[in-house]
This record gives sequence, structure tokens and C-alpha cells, in this order.
Amino acid sequence: MPVSAIDSLLFKNLFGTENIRAIFDDKAFIQRCVDVETALARAQAEVGIIPKQAASTITTLCASLHLDYEQLSRETEIVGYPIAPLVKQLSATCGDDAGGYVHWGATTQDIMDTATVLQIRSGLDLVERQLKKIASTLETICGTHRHTEMAGRTHLQHALPVTFGYKCAVYLSSVQRHIERLEQLKPRCLLVQFGGAAGTLASLGNDTDIGLKARAALARELDLHDPVITWHAARDGIAETTNFLALVGGTLGKIATDLIFMSSNEVSEVSEPFVPHRGASSTMPQKRNPISSEVILAASKILRSNASLCLDAMLTDFERATGPWHLEWVAVPESFVVAVGALAQTDFALAGLVVNTDSMKRNLDSTRGLIVAEAVMMELAQSVGRQRAHDIVYEACKQTIEGSGETTLLGTLQKQLEVTSVVSVERLRELCEPSNYLGAATRMVDSVLAAQPP
Repeated sequence: MPVSAIDSLLFKNLFGTENIRAIFDDKAFIQRCVDVETALARAQAEVGIIPKQAASTITTLCASLHLDYEQLSRETEIVGYPIAPLVKQLSATCGDDAGGYVHWGATTQDIMDTATVLQIRSGLDLVERQLKKIASTLETICGTHRHTEMAGRTHLQHALPVTFGYKCAVYLSSVQRHIERLEQLKPRCLLVQFGGAAGTLASLGNDTDIGLKARAALARELDLHDPVITWHAARDGIAETTNFLALVGGTLGKIATDLIFMSSNEVSEVSEPFVPHRGASSTMPQKRNPISSEVILAASKILRSNASLCLDAMLTDFERATGPWHLEWVAVPESFVVAVGALAQTDFALAGLVVNTDSMKRNLDSTRGLIVAEAVMMELAQSVGRQRAHDIVYEACKQTIEGSGETTLLGTLQKQLEVTSVVSVERLRELCEPSNYLGAATRMVDSVLAAQPP
């Protein structure tokens, strides 16, 4: 029975999707291992290490192979790794002649690492598609709300006016960088693994070229990159991959955090798409909890935790690790499932996001002009100096806050001779209008929208 949220009957489609689970399914991994074994045979036949007929037989018979998974499971529990039990079944299937060439010169980690890289490649393809889909959704939101004014917040307090398009362009810029990072990491991380027992390919003989030719041929067979040296004791590629997923999770977590705060009843600026009973409470009929955002936040924390596990797994000893490798068996599949699940939840939340522009405007005006206090300070500073201007406007803000609910910053400033003697009342009105203090926000939105993905 499933014991993890990522394959739980109850939670699996909150934390993952069927297509990513299919990539990292146990049987899918074993099939990848079989794919590597058959590709290895063809590669070795290509460079003359094993007979071509043997490679052809291995490829043909393994294509219609019916593995005994129960036996494979039992023997893996004894051996500690699945490859020796798998090779036993493959060899028996291929017969005495061809079967003797299965797994020729290879070691367990060659097969498992390369199979994992094949899974990672498929997983990254899925991540890339989802990132591009989210980018497209954000582009639409940015364009639609390029001029939609709202309160920018720092420390959960009103800071300066921004636009909702600007806020979403910040999200989009991160997604664009993730797409770029993904392209950059592929040649570093999607590497074939073939080195034999200690990585030197000594099992293929003393001809220093033949092993390297076989590895290059294997890379071509599997459409992977050929490394300059065996990497089974250098795990930075795996660590980079899971840390990349953690970075993606960080961006998604940032978006989810904003959505959660902005969807609170008191703020009510956005809300996740309404689906009957989604986010419902067992006792409070009025509830529409931001479920997608909550799951995304949890996923982002899991991804950061798993990234640290893979950093730990880099601390391998000598030419074969005594245990850190096993951490990847847990962290890599879970990271991909959780990352794709979080991307799917983000896509759902953003694609149908309800944007309440009236609430944004109401909240922007709720502090009675205080949100543009900096604009007044910077104008006043041209006449009285920055520090004195800060002190004057600070006192005006204090009076406004402590005054009646009808008191505005503009009204307070208009009563101060030190202000009106150097800044006209008309100019004060302009300065106290939030739409006049957006800086380069819309220009930056346009720059992000103009950025071309790699």
C-alpha cells in the first residue's frame, strides 16, 4: 500500500500528476535499465567489443521481455540493488550465446545512473512544458493588468504604488530565468554513465580508445551527452538538477505566498478559481480556502529539503560511495513528482485567477495618501534637503494617521506653511495621486514581456 503523499490514494493528485508518476514508476525505472542494457550491447557491437548478432538478439528478445517482478523484488532485497537480479533474467531470456554478453564490462551504477538520467530527461521535458505554459499565462495577466494600480507592500505594510501587471511580471521574470537555467543544465546533467567497476573502463581491455568509443556510442544510442570522465563519484549533476527544481519551487512558493495573503477576506484582491466545494470546510460553509497555494507552499518546502539531501549525496568516498547514493533514490523521484505537482497547481491557480480590481483600488486608497509620502518627500527635498524633507513628511504622516478617518496626507500637507511655501497646492495634489508615482513599473513590464525565451 502507498505510504507517501505523492502516491497516496487520497493526496497523490494534489502533490503530483499521473504523467510524472508514470515517468518515475518502479516498472518504468526497470524498463529504463533494460533500455540501457540493450543500448550498451548495440554500442559495444558498433565498436567491435561484442558480436553484432549478440547485440541484435539482446535487443530483440528484451523488447518482448516479461520480467518476473516478484522475483526481482525478492532478489533486490537480498543483493541491495536491482541490476544483478535484472541481468540474471535478461541473460536467461537471451540464451547461452547472446546472454553471455548482457551487461558486458558494466557495473550496477552504470546502469542505474544512466536509467535515472533518462528519467530525469523525461521529467525535465515535462517541467519545461509546464514552465512555458505558466509563462504564457503570466504574459496574458501582465498585459491585461499592465496599468491596474494596487498597493505595493513591504513588511506587509503599504509601501509604494505598483501595478498588478508589474507584480506578475516579477513572477514571470523568474519563470523566464528558470527556462534559461533548464537549457543550460542539460549538457551538464544529462550525461551517460559507463565506467565499469572503478570508472576506468578497464574491463574492456587495455586499448585506451575502445572503452571511450563504446561510451560515446552508448551516448549516441540514448541521445545523452558523453562526459569527459566517469562521474559516478561526482554527483554534482544530480544535485544541480534537484536544486534547480528547488529554485522552481521557491518561485512557485513566492507566488503562492502572495496569492494567499491577497486572497484573505480583509484584502480580497485575488482569489483562486472557484470550483464547487474546493477549499470547503467541514464545519464552516462560507470557506473557500486557497488550496492550490497551500499545496504549492508545502511542495516548495519539500523541494528545498530534497535538494539538501542531494547535496549531502555529493559527499561520496573514493571511487564508489558507501551510502550517500541511496539518498538520491528517495530525493530524485519525489522531487520531480512534487515539482510537477506544484507546477500543475500553479497553472490551475493562475489560469483561472480572479482579479478584483475594485478591491485593489480600494486598498490603495485606504491609507489616505500615505502610500505616496515618498513622492512628496522627494519633491520637497529639492528645496529643503532630503533629511529635512523626510522629517517634515514623517510628521505629516504621523498627524494623518492619528487624525480622524477623514484626514488625508494631502489635507495635512496643505496646512503646513513649510510645505506650501515651496510646493504649490496643485503640485501637492499631483504628488498625492498614486497613479503619478509608478516609476518605471510599466516600462519594466514591457521589458519582461519582450524578453525572448531561450
